[in-house]
Parts: sequence; structure tokens; C-alpha cells
Amino acid sequence: MLDAMRDVIPCVGAVIKDGSGRLLLIKRGHDPGAGLWSVPGGRIEAGETDEQALVREVREETGLAVTPGRLLGSVRRPGGDGRVLDIRDYTAAVTGGTLAAGDDAAEARWVSPGELAGLPLPGGLLEALASWGVV
Repeated sequence: MLDAMRDVIPCVGAVIKDGSGRLLLIKRGHDPGAGLWSVPGGRIEAGETDEQALVREVREETGLAVTPGRLLGSVRRPGGDGRVLDIRDYTAAVTGGTLAAGDDAAEARWVSPGELAGLPLPGGLLEALASWGVV
């Protein structure tokens, strides 16, 4: 039997747009989701708030400093080994840094809304972004 506390992993994601309406995406370098393009984010570490985790994850994966904004929504995705990722996605604004892939991100770039459909994305990402009015 699965341990509900151990098998649901709290995570955050950052939905960041630039002045041209492009969305910041990273290409995952490791599982879950290796090779897929997604918003920056990851697991919340013990003792972290959602906001602290979001700032840390964006910095580690993209080199950018951000200020967290409002909660857009949450989704649950398979995390491998029967685990579930409970992801809370927030808006965020870039306040500094230089875009460069890091940590578990193989690539990081700004993507126009028209380019999204042509990229390999995690299941449900495009639908969630559309339902939240992001794209």
C-alpha cells in the first residue's frame, strides 16, 4: 500500500512571460519528463514556502531572479514509481539575472504562444495554461 504523505510530492511551477508575450520554458534534463519542455519549477524542500521554492527553482534552472506573483492553479501529474507531483503554478516576474540553463534543465528559452504546440510538452500543460488565460 502506498503512503499518501510520501507518495504525493509538493511542487511549484513558475509561469513567466516577457514584454513580448513569450513564455519562459525549460527542457527537462532528467526524469520525470526528460526531454519535455515545461515551465521552470520543481519540488518544495523541507521548510520552504511555495514562494521560496519558486525563487530557488527558477534561479537554479534558468539563472534568473524572480518575484513570485499570484497562484494561477494547480495540477497533479505522475511522478514515477507510483508517486504523484502536486504542482502549484504561480505567475512570476523577472527582476534580474541572465538566462542560462542550469540544474536539471537541458535548455532554457523564451517561446512564443504559436511555438508551444510544436514542442514536446508534458500532458495537460498546454490545456492548463489555456484554462488559466496564459495562452
